Amino acid sequence: MIIKTKKYQLETGTYIKMSLVSILKEQWWVILIALAICAGYFWIASIWWFIGALIAYGLYVLFWAIQFTGVTQMEQNKPIFSKMSYEIDSRQILMKINAREGMPVQWNMIKKVEVTKDAFVLFLSKAQFIHLPFKIFNTENEKKFLEAILRRKELIK
Repeated sequence: MIIKTKKYQLETGTYIKMSLVSILKEQWWVILIALAICAGYFWIASIWWFIGALIAYGLYVLFWAIQFTGVTQMEQNKPIFSKMSYEIDSRQILMKINAREGMPVQWNMIKKVEVTKDAFVLFLSKAQFIHLPFKIFNTENEKKFLEAILRRKELIK
């Protein structure tokens, strides 16, 4: 069986937000560094430890936000943010811009999958993912079939 989805365009704001949340979850330990800076208060009592830690963590988040915003502006990444449909089967995911142009993504390229309340998110790397909202599937059975494929490939439990 092949799942053929409706056309969908990933919005740049959605991409930036999802990428930022993903990187902050993956690099959760950075907040420990900010807390260690705050612990300097016990050495020399000054509010500047807290201000410095807040500024450092803010700059860290700003760095990643700028990186992900830059990805949306690069010419070679424009196809990612164009309207495309997907053809999904047990061999691959075919991302189709139109009837003749497309890009296959093999299942072994997918590092992890998150199932949110309204979408499947298939991560290829820190900043690359395929966002498949439930609304692009034509029937409930297609969504269940994709979930079965993901379970078989051991990408979700």
